[in-house]
Amino acid sequence: MTPRPSSSGPDPEETAAKKAAPKKTTGEKTTGRKTAAKSPAAQKTAAKGTAAKQTAPDRTTAKNTTARKAAGKKAVTAKTAKKTAAAKAVPGPVRPAEVADSPSLDAGDRERLLAGTHHDPHTVLGAHPVPGGVAFRVFRPYALAVSVLTGELRTELRDDGDGFFSGLLPLVEVPAYRLLVTYEETVQEAEDPYRFLPTLGDLDLHLIGEGRHEQLWQALGAHPTVHEGVAGTRFTVWAPNARGVRVAGGFNFWDGTGHPMRSLGATGVWELFLPGIGAGELYKFEITRPDGSRTFRADPLARRTEVPPATSSVVHSSGYTWGDAQWLARRAEVPAHEAPMSVYEVHLPSWRPGLTYRQLAEQLPAYVSDLGFTHVELMPVAEHPFGGSWGYQVTGFYAPTARLGDPDDFKYLVDRLHQAGIGVLMDWVPAHFPRDDWALAEFDGRPLYEHADPLRAAHPDWGTLEFDFGRREVRNFLVANAVYWCEEFHIDGLRVDAVASMLYLDYSREPGQWTPNEHGGRENLDAVAFLQEMNATVYRRVPGVVTVAEESTAWDGVTRATHHKGPSGFGGLGFGLKWNMGWMHDSLQYMSHESVHRKYHHGEMTFSMVYAYSENYVLPISHDEVVHGKKSLVSKMPGDWWQQRANVRAYLGFMWAHPGKQLLFMGQEFAQGAEWSEAHGPDWWLLDPEYGAAADHLGVRDLVRDLNTAYRATPALWRCDTRPSGFAWVVGDAAEDNVLAFLRLDADGAPLLAVSNFAPVVRHDYRLGVPDDVPAWHEVLNTDEVRYGGGGVGNPDPVKPEARGRHGRAASVRLTLPPLATVWLRPA
Repeated sequence: MTPRPSSSGPDPEETAAKKAAPKKTTGEKTTGRKTAAKSPAAQKTAAKGTAAKQTAPDRTTAKNTTARKAAGKKAVTAKTAKKTAAAKAVPGPVRPAEVADSPSLDAGDRERLLAGTHHDPHTVLGAHPVPGGVAFRVFRPYALAVSVLTGELRTELRDDGDGFFSGLLPLVEVPAYRLLVTYEETVQEAEDPYRFLPTLGDLDLHLIGEGRHEQLWQALGAHPTVHEGVAGTRFTVWAPNARGVRVAGGFNFWDGTGHPMRSLGATGVWELFLPGIGAGELYKFEITRPDGSRTFRADPLARRTEVPPATSSVVHSSGYTWGDAQWLARRAEVPAHEAPMSVYEVHLPSWRPGLTYRQLAEQLPAYVSDLGFTHVELMPVAEHPFGGSWGYQVTGFYAPTARLGDPDDFKYLVDRLHQAGIGVLMDWVPAHFPRDDWALAEFDGRPLYEHADPLRAAHPDWGTLEFDFGRREVRNFLVANAVYWCEEFHIDGLRVDAVASMLYLDYSREPGQWTPNEHGGRENLDAVAFLQEMNATVYRRVPGVVTVAEESTAWDGVTRATHHKGPSGFGGLGFGLKWNMGWMHDSLQYMSHESVHRKYHHGEMTFSMVYAYSENYVLPISHDEVVHGKKSLVSKMPGDWWQQRANVRAYLGFMWAHPGKQLLFMGQEFAQGAEWSEAHGPDWWLLDPEYGAAADHLGVRDLVRDLNTAYRATPALWRCDTRPSGFAWVVGDAAEDNVLAFLRLDADGAPLLAVSNFAPVVRHDYRLGVPDDVPAWHEVLNTDEVRYGGGGVGNPDPVKPEARGRHGRAASVRLTLPPLATVWLRPA
């Protein structure tokens, strides 16, 4: 994984220079006529229709800053002249009313509002009953005048300077009211954001405070809603160390001065309902840090983002209607480890470069269905700024990457895969996050999502930051995120990346760079508790979902239930499946040797069966094995081009018969010779009939199709994957011959005989012991078939056992073993 160079959102000091521009809020009604644009401020007002579609500016030129300051001075000096004209611009029956002076704004409140450090602006802004009536106070920077509209009355408020306006109306109670705001170039009628009660209830806040809000995305983030009868967007963010938080976006020209949020007590949550703001608006949170500096941050709970390298969050409201009800109802019928599972791993941006989610939905399901895979596994889909990280450095944990479309487009892709009978697994990355200063790193000015101890926070391998798994709110953020993808996007499984780096305090660290846990051990107890909670919550809430651990060590109980303790004293982590990294490493090492040397490494192909039933395994030939100088699968093989392809075919036949589920990375299904690159994806041109060697690659792809077809039709290959009763060696010690033979058995004992010959010679009349209750065997798959690119050596006729003992069995068969090939036989 490659760390992303830091990028930044709007600079607080430079953004402050934009204050000359009059603010216009989306959805506000404009009254009166706009004059011709005369200044940068006027030009910005006229450009409102497109401003919300543009990213938050990262830098402001000195020229623009000077122009905006000048425009601001002009706006201030023009107030007196404009007030009379503004009053005349109000249409209809509204008539003016007298207003008295309201109680003065406390100097401290005024200073905090201007500085962006007020924790409860609703207590001083808006309308409040006071002795003598109802006091109105409005904070609209750069406004020339503000009036309150209630019933048929219009009351102009007193200008208190610095954008504050106030007045006292002789009313018994707070009325329904709107504001009429006059700027230099326009008059706007709008709702007052500070007249609304909080949008989050006590239960939400209680669950957030406990770190147990399992649908956190419904409480935090930006949500278009109707609140107290008014349409708008609720903004909420967790920032407990912030001195103040304001909302900035395209709707206020990235100046949040007039939109301070209120703190909702000890939870650290800040909230503001903005009327008139809807889906599609860009926004960030302007956070005042404990030291008084400011930072613009993307929303950690944003459900949609801009297309990178732009970094703003986008208000989102889903309108998608799902069509996969039958799939969801059916997927929980059989546990994943007792069902067929062969997985096609895909990097969506490069599978067919340039395709959107919806275009992929027209091609990917058809391709995967044709090859017979049961599932796809998508490399990380969550938003990430640097494409070279392949998605493994996430900044938008709740947002599908905008590179390929919006969230509903991604739902459409998942839906179409389900309707084609294909499950969807997704890589999920809770181990770490990048240091980008507009994202999660020191989000509110202090370590928040990362551990407070710098040694615990810094990931030693990727230049990223590790999550503080011991903090309940952070754990909640991640657990809810796992649930989110499964519930909102109907994801069928999460493959959890880099689990080993989470489990060990000394992972990639030298002595002195880590501190033992409370028991003096190297285990990260916080990470263990997090993984257990995540798995337990996902399995409880979403029937039929499977979680898969990429865990490369011998940690005890990765796929054991969380309430069952093992020899180490820990409960299981609760995963459904685990990548068998040991099998992958050993078997590829064996295959890379010249056949004449393989007899010295025979144990690399048999050792996996020593521990095969210690966990529920997936056999992964993943993206990590075909990049960065490791070579593609076919290029790892020794010999000439014919032998390389024959080795690949034999290896795939062995892999599909071995206990465990299968995973194959895109491009390896047709023996692509080059390493994968995210820049251009698989070499599809190898399959072009005009290419002279296309038949060689099509042959390997045809084999993969037939492997999947035979696999799915043979319960012996998957029903008892996790039970020792589902496997029996026939011969595992024929190192001199480079031969491996074993039986796979279903729940009723029906067998499949798999035999691999990893030598480049034909072995005639090779005798193998077999069960004596099978009258005859026939070949159901042979990787040396001519149509796969092989030599056509095999056993075309049924093979009958002889009453001659071999390999500890009373009967045996004599087979012809093709060179560098695997054959499968079933009872005739």
